[in-house]
Amino acid sequence: HSLPEQPGDKPSETGEVQRKEVCRWPCRCPPVPACTPGVSLVKDGCGCCKVCAKQAGEPCNEADVCDPHKGLYCDYSEDEPRYETGVCAYLVAVGCELNGVYYTNGQTFQPNRLYKCLCVSGAIGCTPAFTPRLAGSPCTRVSGRKKPGQSICGLGQHKQLQSTNHRLMSAYRSLPLVLKKKCLIQATPWTPCSRTCGIGISSRVTNDNRKCEMKKEKRLCFIQPCLTNMLKKIKIPKGKTCQPTFQLPTAEKLVFSGCSTTQRYKLTFCGVCLDKRCCIPNKSKMITVQFECPNEGFFRWKMMWITSCVCQRICSAPGDIFSQLKLL
Repeated sequence: HSLPEQPGDKPSETGEVQRKEVCRWPCRCPPVPACTPGVSLVKDGCGCCKVCAKQAGEPCNEADVCDPHKGLYCDYSEDEPRYETGVCAYLVAVGCELNGVYYTNGQTFQPNRLYKCLCVSGAIGCTPAFTPRLAGSPCTRVSGRKKPGQSICGLGQHKQLQSTNHRLMSAYRSLPLVLKKKCLIQATPWTPCSRTCGIGISSRVTNDNRKCEMKKEKRLCFIQPCLTNMLKKIKIPKGKTCQPTFQLPTAEKLVFSGCSTTQRYKLTFCGVCLDKRCCIPNKSKMITVQFECPNEGFFRWKMMWITSCVCQRICSAPGDIFSQLKLL
C-alpha cells in the first residue's frame, strides 16, 4: 500500500484522518540541551532523545512531552478530529497552602525574594529567583598595575557581584554519616516548631528506618509556654539582656489534642531577651511521651527535650520552609 502524499490533513480511503509521523527510527539525537531552572530534562515521547519538557500552555505532541514532574499532560481536545497537536495543561488536583495562603494547582508564586515556587498536586517546588553571575566581569581592568589585568571594583560593584553569586545547600543535608545494617543514615534538619508557644510539631525526612526508605518523621516540640507577660515572669540576670533558658516552678502534665500525659514533666524552655533577639533550641534529645485520652485509650509521640538554647538575631516565623536556606 502506498502512503498518502501529505498525511495529517487529508482523510484516507477509509475516511479516517491520518496523523503526521513525529517519531523517526533509528534515533538521531542532537546534543543534550541545558534546560532553564525548574524545567525537567526528560526522554522524548519516541523513547529516543533527552529534551526539555514542555511547560503549561506550550504546544505538545507524541514526541514533545509535557513536564511530568509538574502534573502536566498534553490536551488534544482542540485538535479534533486529528488529535495530533495539543497544549500542555495541568491535571485537576488539590492546591497547596503555605503560611496561611492557599494556592491553586499549577499556580506559581514568590513567597520571598530568593525563590519562585510552583504548586503541584498539594506539593510545593521552588527554584532560585536570582540571575546567575555572567562570565564577564563589570569591573574595569587596568594594565598599568604591577599585576597585569588586575581588576578594580568599587564597593557597589563588589556587592552586585556577590548578590548574584549564590550557592544552594543540598536538599538532604546528612547527619554525621552512620552505617546501620547496610543503610547509610541521612536526614534533613528538623523544621522550626509550628508554634512559638504551646505544643507544636516539627518534621524532617530521614531514612533511619527498617527499610532504609526516605520517609517523613514528626515529633512534638514545646519551645515556650503561652504566658501572658513573659518578661515579667522570667528573671533576667543583672547586667544581661537575655535569659536563654528557664523552667516553671513545678512539674506539669502536657496537654495535646485534648489528651494529657501520664507523667508530669519539668521541661526546659527557651527564654526571652530585652533587645530584638530571639532564643531558639541549641541542644536537645529525643524522648517518647505517652498521652492518655478520656475514654479513648493511650497513644505515644516522640518529643524534643530541650537541654539548652541560644539567643540570636536571626528569627524565623513558625512554619517558614525557607528558614534553613542560606546564602553562602
